[in-house]
Amino acid sequence: MLSVEATGKNIEQAISNALFELKAVREDVDIKILEEGGLFKKAKVLVSISPEEVEKYQKREQLKNDKEVSSIVPSKEDLEQETVSVEDDKDEVEVISSNQKTDKQEKDIEKAQKFIQGLLNKTSLTGSVELTEKGDEIFANIVGYSDIIGYRGEGLNALQYLTSVVVSKNNRHAKKIRVDCDNYRARRENSLIALAQRMAKKVERTHSSVKLEPMTANERRIIHTALADSTTVETLSKGEEPHRFLIIKPKD
Repeated sequence: MLSVEATGKNIEQAISNALFELKAVREDVDIKILEEGGLFKKAKVLVSISPEEVEKYQKREQLKNDKEVSSIVPSKEDLEQETVSVEDDKDEVEVISSNQKTDKQEKDIEKAQKFIQGLLNKTSLTGSVELTEKGDEIFANIVGYSDIIGYRGEGLNALQYLTSVVVSKNNRHAKKIRVDCDNYRARRENSLIALAQRMAKKVERTHSSVKLEPMTANERRIIHTALADSTTVETLSKGEEPHRFLIIKPKD
C-alpha cells in the first residue's frame, strides 16, 4: 500500500489517520487535500509515499510478508530466549559458561565470538563473523547473515545489546561492543545524512518544522551532526526513550 485516502474531523486528524494506515512518517509522504471539511462534513486527504521513498517502503512490505525472513530475524526477546537455549544445548557452541571458573579468565573478544557465532549457528544461513579489538572497543563484522539486520537495523541492534550483556557480565571494565553486518552501519549513516539534507531543504522551502520518526541515540547524533553547520535550520530532540525523536525547524 503506497497511498491511502483518509478522513477526519479536521485536516490534521485525516493526515494522522492516513499515516497510521500507511505506517509511514510525515516526512516520507506527499499530501493532497481532497476536502477541507466543515461543521457537518469531515476533512478528506490523499496521502502517498513520496517517489524517492517508494523503494524503502516496498522493501519493508517485502520483509513483512516474507515468513522466512521474519523467522530468522529475532526480536530482542527472542535473542534473550536464544541465549538460554544455546546455553542449555550441550551439542552446540557453548555461549555462556558463568558456572565455570575458566569463564572469568576468558577475554571479552572470545566471549563475544562464542555468543554471536553460537547464536548464528542456530539459523539456516551460512557466513562468518570477524572480530577485532581497537582500544576499549570490540568490532564484530558479520558477513553473509544480512537477514539478521532486520527492519532499520532492529535485529542488529538487539544482537549488539545482548552481546554487550554477555560480555559485561561480572566485568565492570568490559569493552564496548559494536556489531555490524555487510557494512550496514555505514549505509544507514549515509541514508540518514541524505534524509537530514532532504528534510532541511523541505523546511527551508515551507518554513515549517518537520518531525522525524523515533530513532536511536546514535542515529539522532548523525542527524544533529549533519545539520550542525546549517545557517537556516536547527535540530531539537523531543520525547522519552525509546520513542525519542528529532524536530528540524527553521532557525530564528
